[in-house]
Amino acid sequence: MTETLCDKEAVQLKAGTNVNSDITDGQYTQLINQAESYINAVTRVNWVDVYAALDVDLKKILEDAASSHAALSAINFDMSGYTSRAEAQTMLDVNYTRLTDAINQLKEKYTTDFIQET
Repeated sequence: MTETLCDKEAVQLKAGTNVNSDITDGQYTQLINQAESYINAVTRVNWVDVYAALDVDLKKILEDAASSHAALSAINFDMSGYTSRAEAQTMLDVNYTRLTDAINQLKEKYTTDFIQET
């Protein structure tokens, strides 16, 4: 599959410099595709199918959600590279909060109205 809502670099940025470097491009694609499916299912909108027609601001919210979701899995893959367990946990917490905030934003009616106006 292809990556639509974000790319590997966005995930790596959120996973941090200590993320396991053995994660392959193919594995990043899998994590991103899983994030895209999750976002589509939980918001009940297939964002991947309508992506080309979306406003740039909405695309950035989707990128934030997808990269945060994928970063959670990348961090969890192997936490041994982080300076401490607390560092890894903090990164997980930040990414989880960003994901849930973005999902809540995407589910709001005024966001849906904004999408339809573009």
